[in-house]
Amino acid sequence: MVNKMIIRLGYVAISKTLDNITTSSTITYTNFKKEKDYEKIDKIVKSNFENLIKVINYNIKNNIHFYRLTSKLIPLATHKEVQFEYINKYRMYYDKISKLINDSNMRVDVHPDQFCVLNSTNMDVLENTIRILEYHYNILNALKIKNKIIVLHVGSSVFGKEKSISRFINNFKKLPKYIQNCIALENDDKIYNPDDVLKICKKLNIPFVLDYHHQICNPCKDIDVILGDILNTWKEITPKMHFSSPKNNTRKDYRSHNDFIFCEDFINFINKVKKYETNIDIMLEAKEKDNALFKLVRQLKYRTNYKFIDETSFNV
Repeated sequence: MVNKMIIRLGYVAISKTLDNITTSSTITYTNFKKEKDYEKIDKIVKSNFENLIKVINYNIKNNIHFYRLTSKLIPLATHKEVQFEYINKYRMYYDKISKLINDSNMRVDVHPDQFCVLNSTNMDVLENTIRILEYHYNILNALKIKNKIIVLHVGSSVFGKEKSISRFINNFKKLPKYIQNCIALENDDKIYNPDDVLKICKKLNIPFVLDYHHQICNPCKDIDVILGDILNTWKEITPKMHFSSPKNNTRKDYRSHNDFIFCEDFINFINKVKKYETNIDIMLEAKEKDNALFKLVRQLKYRTNYKFIDETSFNV
């Protein structure tokens, strides 16, 4: 029997190959409030969109089918003191980028930063979190992304893990249904291990994004026992996972991401998941971004018998 499992590799936000191109140019609120220069925001937004078009075209030409969009595409869009139109005004850009993404069948998702804490006990933080989630939904919706995924961590552990999990569940249920339907939950490297996250995902019927590096840092009882259940949380959508390598083996830097991916560790990870014969999209969280992706591909071609479909996808 020939195993038909397909692995697709992706990278985060910035292409290292495209020099001096960023989709995350911004302005601080401190600088903005001096003159309330909305024209400057407009220029930055247009620059970010133009660069995003270049990055998406680069991805298409290099058969990169999985890409994480920056959370900083629209500067200050989630700041409560800054109000401006960031969807309809730029509809031309959204439509052009949407066509590129959807015509190429590229998977695009988002991962809000550490300020997005759905189980926070601070009402200001919680209100800001809801604004952040609305913003990410609006961007994905404007891009006509069919399977919208916003990846979150469980967040705070104030008053203990169990109470914090209950807060997450309660606050999740208060979100608009259209945002609930986008959220996927990821294990973290300090507090919420895969056992914790799987329990929440099953209760809320949402997908679980396994971060394997975080699992190494903050392990569950037995990852091999629950891998099948993790994959099953994805229902109709191809499961996605995160993979990165530690900066080094010191206690201080082990949780930090390396510039590249350790090939042998990645092969060992694939050996764990391949028995499920389920297609998986793997986001590589390496500081060298697409350079790390293509270096890993070269190593895999040398060290394995994986059958490569194109530059970034292979059968196991």
